Amino acid sequence: MLEEMTLEDLAVMAESVDLECKAAQGRDGRGELPHDVWKSYCAMANTDGGTILLGVQEKPAGVFKAVGISNVERVRKALWDNLHNRQVVNLNLLSESNVQPIVVNGKTLLRIEVPRARRQQRPVYLGDNPFSGTYVRRHESDYLADDETVRRLIAEQVEDSRDDLVLKGFDFTDLDMDSITAYRNRFSAVKPGHVWLDLPLREFLESVGALGRNRDDGYSGLRLAGLLMFGRAEVIHDAVPNYMVDYQERPEAKAEKRWVDRLVPDGTWSGNIYDFYRKVYQKLTADLKVPFQLQDGQRIDDTPVHEALREALVNTLIHADYSGRVSVLVVKRPDMFGFRNPGRMRIPPAIAILGSNSDCRNRRLQTLFQLVGYGDHAGSGLPKIYRNWQGQHWRRPLLYEQTDPEQTLIELRMTSLIPDEALAELESHLGDDFRQLPELGRLALVTAVSEGMVNHARLREISTDHPADITKMLGRLVKDDLLVPDGVGRGMVYFAPWMPRPVTREAFSTELTVSPSAKPSEFDRKGQELDDQGQELTPKRQELEPKRQESGLPIWTDRDQIPDDEWTSLQSIALPVKERGKVPTDTMQDVIRQLCQDCYVGLRLLSLLLGRNEEHLRNRVLNKMVSTQLLRRAFPRPNDPRQAYTSNQHPDEQKPKA
Repeated sequence: MLEEMTLEDLAVMAESVDLECKAAQGRDGRGELPHDVWKSYCAMANTDGGTILLGVQEKPAGVFKAVGISNVERVRKALWDNLHNRQVVNLNLLSESNVQPIVVNGKTLLRIEVPRARRQQRPVYLGDNPFSGTYVRRHESDYLADDETVRRLIAEQVEDSRDDLVLKGFDFTDLDMDSITAYRNRFSAVKPGHVWLDLPLREFLESVGALGRNRDDGYSGLRLAGLLMFGRAEVIHDAVPNYMVDYQERPEAKAEKRWVDRLVPDGTWSGNIYDFYRKVYQKLTADLKVPFQLQDGQRIDDTPVHEALREALVNTLIHADYSGRVSVLVVKRPDMFGFRNPGRMRIPPAIAILGSNSDCRNRRLQTLFQLVGYGDHAGSGLPKIYRNWQGQHWRRPLLYEQTDPEQTLIELRMTSLIPDEALAELESHLGDDFRQLPELGRLALVTAVSEGMVNHARLREISTDHPADITKMLGRLVKDDLLVPDGVGRGMVYFAPWMPRPVTREAFSTELTVSPSAKPSEFDRKGQELDDQGQELTPKRQELEPKRQESGLPIWTDRDQIPDDEWTSLQSIALPVKERGKVPTDTMQDVIRQLCQDCYVGLRLLSLLLGRNEEHLRNRVLNKMVSTQLLRRAFPRPNDPRQAYTSNQHPDEQKPKA
């Protein structure tokens, strides 16, 4: 008997998995395998997997219509024939259970469940050339992968350990002797009496795996792991041009990039991974409260939080793809610790969290850390982080990936599941509207406020509700203007209306990337600077004077363009909206018209003044005011990044024509 689903089930699926819908009607209307199904098959296999539904129209995004396929068997046979044709696609990942007909609203569809290809199977590509036939999934669409991405997929496929390479042209003199001495002292403390302690230094480094021999070509030298672990930063850059490690301590529980302490390879220390670990771990744990405990008469200065931070830091360093385009980044904030490494996980995050499965990208580095007591056995690090963090009754850690550029992030938040600060903010903005919501609705809003955004996957992690109930609740919150949606399908995220939307999902990101030729000392010479408030590296502002439209009105797009007394006046005008959650439409429009009187005001400034999300403000308020001629735009394209608005004379105030 065929499985039956509803259109509502498809909406749930769209937020749960990567979903691609195709009508697949063919010329005769009886059903035909679409040619572009193979791009989606490859893209899903190379990314996170997903589901392809044939016989469904999705127009607009998120709105489904079952059109059905009258000859399902013809379409299914064409699929299997092409899966075994190497001129079409290089690899078949599907079994019979992955390709099944289902019934939706009385119509028969064909569901194709594409698994995420294992590392050893990627890239999955069309035709016989991976560089012209590899596709990846980005924002629910299929994109041809660039050559850099394909080369990385191939390297991941053939190299079990990326740091095992014996380097030509590098030798013992490229290492930092102070780092090696510190490592050997630590090894002696952890393994007193070990036979390796009596070896000469070069033989000791060979034994721990920092030096090695390429037996195929008959030469010896530094392994990449040894250079990364003990090398000098300027030498590491010769072998790994994108290498960058970055620690930042930020003073506030915000995603902004201001920092009060920072550690990067700047010439004042070695810049290698071992010294980065030692220095950063001390900074991370410097002000942790340690309860007084005794064991065998000795005080224990270690806690589950210390252990979790050690595991997170080591995991970040040993799983990093040092050829990637983003830096290793560690952030400490009053409310959280954030860890980012370049490269996605080699196994799906959901499986990694369960433990007992490990596919470390840099196995030599993993061994080097384990030999001195840092890092746990393979496959047990993430479960220990989750277990220790939850033992403090804090919010469940958040582990996620980004695909462009590829990176893995984990957030360890030191807040309860229902933080008092978030509750107070929601009570202030929403009052009874918040208090009268069911538990799942309140949890969604609390998460949106405390973590900056919420999505379907995060609510599944922290609640026990059915996915369909989560979808319905998120839809209700959007309908009641309590959440603002952004994106489509599995990429859909939700924000509190009064909160500015983060540019990216990673709440602690700095957007810092390193070009293939960049050295740390070159950053300031590339037209970037640290501002006097300690901001992250940002481009110099091109101009501070206000632009002027042809009408002669100034265009205000930046706070620095506006004199202090005028800014104070604008803040006063905006106060009736900013201090409240929901306000009547007339009040909102009147305040905006006053703010935009005799000048053009940019969207970002309006968002700042009114305390409202930019997308919500533009789509729900400003566009309507333009359509009713209460406002006019400075630029014709509504989504122009320079867009600003000025007030038209109110229709009721316009003088009658003579």
